[in-house]
Amino acid sequence: MTRFAFTQVDVFTDRPLLGNPLAVVHGADALDAARMQAFARWTHLSETSFLLAPTDAAADYRVRIFTPDHELPFAGHPTLGSCHAWVGYGGVPKTAGEVVQQCGVGLVNIRLEAGRAAFAAPPLQRSEVDAATRDAVLAALGLPAARLLAAQWLRNGPNWLALLLDSAETVLAVAPDSTLMKAFGTVGIVGAHPVGGECAFEVRGFVGGDAGYEDPVTGSLNAGLAEWLIGAGHAPPRYVAAQGAKLGRAGRVHVVKEGDTVWVGGSSVSCVRGELML
Repeated sequence: MTRFAFTQVDVFTDRPLLGNPLAVVHGADALDAARMQAFARWTHLSETSFLLAPTDAAADYRVRIFTPDHELPFAGHPTLGSCHAWVGYGGVPKTAGEVVQQCGVGLVNIRLEAGRAAFAAPPLQRSEVDAATRDAVLAALGLPAARLLAAQWLRNGPNWLALLLDSAETVLAVAPDSTLMKAFGTVGIVGAHPVGGECAFEVRGFVGGDAGYEDPVTGSLNAGLAEWLIGAGHAPPRYVAAQGAKLGRAGRVHVVKEGDTVWVGGSSVSCVRGELML
């Protein structure tokens, strides 16, 4: 067995237990993909990340991200959580205040801000949702068509079937049919809060298939939503989104569009640090 440093991070929150947890294994170069997958299955968190030496000279570190079932080329909360863990264990970026992460989608820029970090959203592929799929997902979510304002496929690593609903209140009231949701991979819903509150939008993300769960706070979904909503004129270039309320969480996702880049950020806190034997 080999010993590895280990961190469990809560992401998109500045208070422990209110965000989305991530397991991070440091210095994991000795582990092969099968062992990484086995550990990710054992943690049973939505994602587990493994920090490795970079193979690209421009990167500060490399990360591999696993769900309990498969590897992801990119995911948002593991990006911020991995960066937080890497810095927390003494990682020093090549450029002060900026971290470059190497992962399955290539290089991802992360900037360190006061109390937060933000990643540059990776390239987004968008496409229209056909009528049959739209109607089927509305049925799975228990929503009448009148509540839907727009729908898009958003692919930035994960492939999200995203629905813009008429209000945050509608988003929070959704009670998915677990049987019907098995037909879908990842589904995201978003609706606007009344103007003037802390958060502009309420977001929820669902994983279908046999897994069948709601994700507490989802970076890739919020990144895709931001690029779509801002680009389509449904959102301002700077806003805060809330996610996780139905799960007893208080996730906060900070979005800023600067030029052609959308930055998606939030706070992270380390909840567990120790040693892992694999």
